Order: sequence, then C-alpha cells, then structure tokens
Amino acid sequence: MKDDQMPPGRRALLRGAAALGLAAATGCVGAEPAGTPGRAAATGAAASGPPAAGPGAFRARRPSAYRLRPMAGHAPARTAPAGLAVRRAPILRLPGRTRAMVLTFDDGPDPRYTPDILRTLRQYDTRAMFFVCGEMVAHNQDLLRQMADDGHVIGNHTWSHPLLPDLTRSAVREQLERTSEIVEGTVGVPPLWFRAPYGAWNRAVFELGAELGMEPLAWTVDTLDWRTPGTRTIVRRVLNGAGPGVVVLSHDAGGDRTQSVRALDRYLPELLASGFHLTVPPRPPGW
Repeated sequence: MKDDQMPPGRRALLRGAAALGLAAATGCVGAEPAGTPGRAAATGAAASGPPAAGPGAFRARRPSAYRLRPMAGHAPARTAPAGLAVRRAPILRLPGRTRAMVLTFDDGPDPRYTPDILRTLRQYDTRAMFFVCGEMVAHNQDLLRQMADDGHVIGNHTWSHPLLPDLTRSAVREQLERTSEIVEGTVGVPPLWFRAPYGAWNRAVFELGAELGMEPLAWTVDTLDWRTPGTRTIVRRVLNGAGPGVVVLSHDAGGDRTQSVRALDRYLPELLASGFHLTVPPRPPGW
C-alpha cells in the first residue's frame, strides 16, 4: 500500500513510532546524566597524632581517568554473600597452631618494586597477599594480572589511601567499591579481603566492607618498613616475630621500597629453612 493510500490514523501511528526510535537512538529517551565524583578523599592523618601504621605521608599519585567519575555509576550496590558477618575488629592472624605465616604487601602495585617482590616470591614458590590501591592499579594493570597469574591473593586497600574515619560513609563506600571494581575488571574476580589504610577502622568501614563481600585483615607483625629503618632491621623484625599464624605487614609502594625488596630476599629463605609454610589464608568462616 502506498503512503497516500494509507489511512490517516495508521500514518500518524507510524510517524510517532519513527520519531520514538530516532529519539532512543540519539539518547534522548531515558538518558541519565553522567556520574560525578563523590567527595574528595582526605589523605591526611588525624589531628590527634600520627597514624597507627603505614606511611606517615602517603605520596600523591598521578590523576587518572578513573578519578573523573565513580566506577559504580548508576549500578545497584553489591550485597554481601549470605552469612558474612560485620566484625567489630579486624582479623590479626591465621587460626590454629601450624607453622603457617602470611606475607602481605600494601599500597601497590608499583613498577619500581613490585616486579622484584614477585620475582623473589616466584623463586621460592611462595604465595602472598597484595593489598592494592585502585589508583595504582589504574596505571599498572599488567602487574595485577601477574599477581593473579602467580596465585597471590589481591586485597582491597582503598582507591587513594585516605584515613577512612575522616570520610563520610558514602566516600568510604566509593573508596572501597571503585577499587573492587577495577580489580574485578582486571583479573576477573573481586577482592575478598580488605585492609584500612593506617590500620584505621571504624564501624562504618566494617559494615561497608561486609556489604561488598570482604573480610577485614590487619597484621600481627609490622615491619615498619615505610620508615626505611634499614634492610637488616626489617629482616630482624620479621624473623623475631615469626610464629604460627603470624601475618606480616610490608609495603611494595608509597615511597622508596628498596629496603623492603632486599629484606624479603633475605628473610624468606630463612623462614622456609626454619620450617615455616608461607601461605595465603582460607576464606572465613573456616577460621
């Protein structure tokens, strides 16, 4: 049937449908404005004194495209797996009495130091945990893939390493959620563990971590390597603190980590020779 033979009502209906299709194709129907970043994350320590652990002044990092918008966008918030409880304190060590220990490295990945740490761990066939900052992952995704390929556990250490208790609840969520999303987008799975920068936890941090399906892990032995006390001092702190279930805190970014790299090369073979098993933790509630 030609257009001039078409009944007026049907002709109007077809014109309306065509207009609707054109509007949808150009994004005029149901379009939402682009997301905008949440409140800028605070990076300073609390005014009452220095942070409990971690670098005293975390070095500013290059801005990235990920800082221009929240990665969560308009997606619904994730919910925790069934049965994941909200803790009142972070986990400090492995359970049991076996000679198992966990080595953890914070703040990376950093192309200056992380590759050497991965190389040493690979040399001794050892698995470790890396608590990464999303801002660093954005520039070093190949290193994150190497971690996953080598069997290391990747944890969430926030996006830009702020003091979380100084942030609003929504800003804490953004710090954790953006990091989980870039980790998942890079290696295919989201983190199951998280660690608060400076060891600064509060109720909101525990609640939001649980909502995102992550358990909080702190440490038993702090090497204080961020103070660059000397390679021998770092080695001594690890060996003196070694014991069943111990979780060791070191860093692979956030400053000059040359001493941390050299110390690992010395204490790791000594721990293994002493009968310790360097491992990564099982997921609770198996603890």
